Amino acid sequence: MIPAAPLPLQPDPPPAPASPPPRWQRLWREAVRDPRELLGLLGLEAAAAGVSEAAAAQFPLRVPRGFIARMRPRDLADPLLRQVLPLLDEGRIVPGFSLDAVGDGAAKKADGVIQKYRGRALLVATGSCAVNCRYCFRRHFPYADETAARDGWSAALAAIAADPTIDEVILSGGDPLSLATPKLAELTTRLATIPHVRRLRIHSRLPVVLPERVDAELLQWLSALPWPVAVVIHANHANEFDASVDAALAALRGAGARLLNQAVLLRGVNDSVDALADLSERSFAAGVLPYYLHQLDRVAGVAHFEVPDAEARALHAALAARLSGYLVPRLVREVQGDSGKRPL
Repeated sequence: MIPAAPLPLQPDPPPAPASPPPRWQRLWREAVRDPRELLGLLGLEAAAAGVSEAAAAQFPLRVPRGFIARMRPRDLADPLLRQVLPLLDEGRIVPGFSLDAVGDGAAKKADGVIQKYRGRALLVATGSCAVNCRYCFRRHFPYADETAARDGWSAALAAIAADPTIDEVILSGGDPLSLATPKLAELTTRLATIPHVRRLRIHSRLPVVLPERVDAELLQWLSALPWPVAVVIHANHANEFDASVDAALAALRGAGARLLNQAVLLRGVNDSVDALADLSERSFAAGVLPYYLHQLDRVAGVAHFEVPDAEARALHAALAARLSGYLVPRLVREVQGDSGKRPL
């Protein structure tokens, strides 16, 4: 009997192709990081002399191309451009402006956990943002050492679990929505085991600057959360809204989130009654209730954005005289040691 020939060895099947990253992550990677490229896209090459290389090195420029598309070409005073372009003014040393303007360090409860107000704990979930706003009050924050995700959330969640007075958790950063959705789900699954947590608040600029982040996976996660959820977006000017932002915000509302906007009063961006009224009306048209209008946090490098208190109060009074009450955000300042935001 002639033995049958052995079957030829079959090659291993090729590895399954890696799933492509979500579209929002691809757009994130394509963000503009060179101030000169940004100016070139807007036809402002000659303005490069006013850019600060030192400021860009200390706090790098990052801005999604979709947000750039909402800027006015050939207008150095565009209110969206002014929020992201590193300028020589950032190098000025101004008395009263410090590295930690709001006392984050003094309010540390655990790695990545800040508690300034009774009943609320803020998680610094990540140091990443899709856009680096030049007035950011955490531009000097030591994210490498102080993010709640460092050890798989363990220290942060243990601190919250140990304090039964905490009934609201605030996800901040950086921008918490810069985390991949499975990472967010990992956090909230563990957070849901803490019985005294009754509300979740998410502070995010991504629905405005990178609305593609609001995808089906994120909405599925959001709609399954066991608590009432407030999403506090951050828009400072009506021009930050467009159809893509409107769609993202509508999707968040459809997933059950309550939407609020907090803005910062910024010289050269929204320091007029018309600009503030347009912002309130445009945000409300997008389904977002005006919440806070913050006076600038006096962090080093941002003094050129400051509006004096007397002028801020006058603007706010004129805004209240023009708009219905529910369209008027509260004018506030954060003061280290206060039990809440201080009304002005």
